[in-house]
Parts: sequence; C-alpha cells; structure tokens
Amino acid sequence: MSKIMDDTKDVATQIKNKELVKERRRQIVDGAVKLFIEHGYHKTTTRALAKATGLSIGSMYEYISTKDDILYLVCIAIHTEVEQAVRQALDRSIEGKAALAEVIREYFLVCDQMSDHILLMYQATHFLPPKWQRKVLEAELRITDIFIKAIQELKARGDLPDLDEPTINLMGHNISVIGHTWTFRRWYFAKNFNIEQYIEQQTDFIMRFLVERNN
Repeated sequence: MSKIMDDTKDVATQIKNKELVKERRRQIVDGAVKLFIEHGYHKTTTRALAKATGLSIGSMYEYISTKDDILYLVCIAIHTEVEQAVRQALDRSIEGKAALAEVIREYFLVCDQMSDHILLMYQATHFLPPKWQRKVLEAELRITDIFIKAIQELKARGDLPDLDEPTINLMGHNISVIGHTWTFRRWYFAKNFNIEQYIEQQTDFIMRFLVERNN
C-alpha cells in the first residue's frame, strides 16, 4: 500500500511522543466537530473546546498552537480516513470494474460515517489561513487522484479503451463530489435510500456512463 502522507506534521506541538500526539489530536478533533457545528467556528470558545476534549486549556495547547490548527486537523482527519479506506480497497485482490466499484463503495461509506466532519469542512475551510487552505485542497485532490488512477488502470487493461484523459479526470472528480453529495442531501435521500442503496444506485450510474462511453 502506498504511504499515506502526514499532513499534520507542520502543526506545532510540545510533545515528542508521536503516538500520544496522534491520540490526543484525534480526541481534540472529535470534541471540536460537535461544537463547531452546533455553535459555529468563531463562536466556539477555547474553554468550551478544552471541556469537550477532556483536556485542560494548557494541556490542549501542548498539542496545537491556535484554534485554526484544530479546524485544520478536522479537515485532515477526514482526508486521512478517506484515503486509508480507498487505498485499502485498491489493495484487495479484485480486478476489472469490480475493483473500481469497491473503491467507490469504501469511499461512500466513509463519507457517510464522517458526514458531520465533511459538512463542517465545507462550512468552515474558508476561515483557515491560506497555508492550511492549500494543504486541505492538496489532500482533496490527492484523494480524487486515486479515483482517476483507478480508471486509468482499467483503461490500460483494455476494459475502458476509449476514454480520453479529460473524461477520466472528470469522472474522478464526479466520484469525489457524489460521495459528498450524500452528506449534503442525506436529509432528503434518506427518505428513499439507505447508504447501501445509495451506493448501489450511484455506482450503477457511474459504471453505465463508463461502459456507454466505451461503446
């Protein structure tokens, strides 16, 4: 499996134990998401964040430097979970179109599991300093690139020989957006579909498009 990039290493910490830093930051992220969604990013106080994460204010700031760092860590936590899931799906012993379907399935499942995180990312990323915004966008494109490369591999095997590069690129981005669409429109889709049914319908839509382009 390809190594997952560590996009959190530039967030300053006073703690040398990397595993402890990882554990505490996940604790901070999970506590912060609910507060940011409920009260808004700017109205969430440092004191409330510390209370939600189970740490003192002083202890919390041993693992981050600013509130912006917390929002950035929330965004990166989403991308890390997604990237791990789709790369693990790619590593399974599945070939042909079924491999792409498996990648799509794992991606959509993570989007469902992290719906609150994804909503927050879209609502609040623009509050981040430019350096963190760039990192978040790079991580987003890195995940989309996994879908693009999976389709390119199918083309190289002869399963999708007629797809041109702009179409492959577009489909990679479409997969990424359709996963997030479940998060945005779940309030409506859930009246008619559960997540498994949504995955089945959308995967069928994507695959039929690819096959029709091939004929």
